[in-house]
Amino acid sequence: MSIDKASREPWNERERFWTSAPSRESQELNTLRPEIEASWRRCEVIGVSSGDGDLPYTPDVDRDSRLRRAADPVIDNLVLHLQDAPATILLADSAAQIVDRRAGDAGLRARLDRAYVAPGFRYAEEDTGTNGIGTALEERRPFQVSGGEHFREALQSLACVGVPIIHPITRTVEGILDITSNLSDSNALMGALAQSAVREIQSRLYAESSDREQLLLQSFLQASRRGSSAVVSLNQDVIMTTPMAAQIIDTSDQALLWDWACRMLAGRDEYIGEVRLADNVTVSAAARRVGDSRTPAGIIIEMRQHPRDTKKSSARQLASASPVARRTETVKIPGRSLSTKRLQTELERLASIDAPVLVTGEPGAGKFFAASALHRMRDADGHFTVFDAGTASVDPTAWIAGLVNWNKVDGALIIRHLDLLPEQLVSNVCAVLSEAVDHRAHIIATAGEGVRRGPAGRLCDHFMRRIEIDPLRLRSEDVADISVALLRKHAPDRNGLRLQPTALQLLVARDWPGNVRELESVLASSLLRSMGSDIGVQHLPDGYRDGDLRRRNASTSLELAERDALLRALVETDGNKLLAAQRLGVARSTLYRKMRALGIDGSRFLPQ
Repeated sequence: MSIDKASREPWNERERFWTSAPSRESQELNTLRPEIEASWRRCEVIGVSSGDGDLPYTPDVDRDSRLRRAADPVIDNLVLHLQDAPATILLADSAAQIVDRRAGDAGLRARLDRAYVAPGFRYAEEDTGTNGIGTALEERRPFQVSGGEHFREALQSLACVGVPIIHPITRTVEGILDITSNLSDSNALMGALAQSAVREIQSRLYAESSDREQLLLQSFLQASRRGSSAVVSLNQDVIMTTPMAAQIIDTSDQALLWDWACRMLAGRDEYIGEVRLADNVTVSAAARRVGDSRTPAGIIIEMRQHPRDTKKSSARQLASASPVARRTETVKIPGRSLSTKRLQTELERLASIDAPVLVTGEPGAGKFFAASALHRMRDADGHFTVFDAGTASVDPTAWIAGLVNWNKVDGALIIRHLDLLPEQLVSNVCAVLSEAVDHRAHIIATAGEGVRRGPAGRLCDHFMRRIEIDPLRLRSEDVADISVALLRKHAPDRNGLRLQPTALQLLVARDWPGNVRELESVLASSLLRSMGSDIGVQHLPDGYRDGDLRRRNASTSLELAERDALLRALVETDGNKLLAAQRLGVARSTLYRKMRALGIDGSRFLPQ
């Protein structure tokens, strides 16, 4: 295949771009289109390989999705005109996974097979670099890529144009329609043809969705006219609230309300119960399905706030509170689970006690965050010194000398990773802790769950108060609130940035072996991919975009309800298992059996 000088220029620019890394910031790529250069730079930042390695692949594609129902008739019509033409029609979903491939001559189809341009393969920009599907999805606009402009070498003999399919009501990207041909067969009509087909697909999406959205709106208005409750009307993409509801729910509540309602309405049309919202607010809620069970238009939730629960304490209450109470009011642990409520209560109680505190838990569970929060509750303006026992083995003499010198200055002490302290330093640290306790110094330490089994086990006796942080898998209700806090931490200048409901549901459904640290890593990576927009499924890292939400919602709802009831009883009885069993109306042996089955650690609930 011969390539003229103009078509060859992207290869020349590509070579100049990738062989001049030191001066790339000031490098001028005169003939390269600015949008291609911007995409190449994104790929460089993300670390995409330009080679022809394996692509993410999922063999099962959804053949009955909203996108397929709207697009299939339009593509059928296109195929009639392009059956023998040297062009192929590709349909990709919102995660850039190809879900359909139609038309094209035998030679083109064989070339696409060799390049893995086929159903099941994902062509997100972070996976394959600059291409018609992934870059159109990233840019949210029609995007054409030809020959050497492709990032992946196997695609450089092709030309393609991708057009986003944007839902006319929700304004979310439903997928990408892409027309691909050999580079020598490309022409300007490909883009016009793809855009015409996308307009027709979007019209079909509107026709299908408008009836559902109108039904949801009518139900919302009917419930709102009663005026006695806060009303929320929602599905996975849309949320409508009355002014009363807007004062109660937080930005992180939409996906959690949807998830709660789906679990509670499994197999029924109405449910009345309690749901925990952000800021530890509990409401009585009545949820009912709108539309038929197979394709519901959404859910209506009518809520009444408990008199004892308020979003914020009044200014008068804060002004009359003690200094410690005022500080604890402003230091909140993100989360709404019973576990987090209990942690918040314990921290507030310990903030007024001058006693060393040991915080334990799995790696990444948030021990240092809790230790820092406790210090801020005790002394909002005071400084603290951090010693990491995990680094003590590098220079034990210097490390212990620093610890001794700390004891001569004011301020709190936080010792991280106490369980990693070398055995030869245990006696020295014991002496420092004993002296510090005598002087009523503020000392907080963090350690793994196995600290008592290691050399540092003797140090535990110096800590008269202990707190255990539950792993994230046992408090999945907290994922939404923790995510909001982490997004604010990593993007403080992006007000209102959030996780889209479907992406949040996928994260809530995970077990998180790395706990909050793993979640933070996922969100930081997703922020880079989202380029300032709300984080959707397509922005999540590879391996976090799949998950059977329907299976989780169906199979665990009873377990979640049982676990919630057990934890509530244990918290309300201060860990007295006999009283908790009596409150639940079961034998104590049954309580123990249920605790083991549901993964509740009984040692955490010892009467104080």
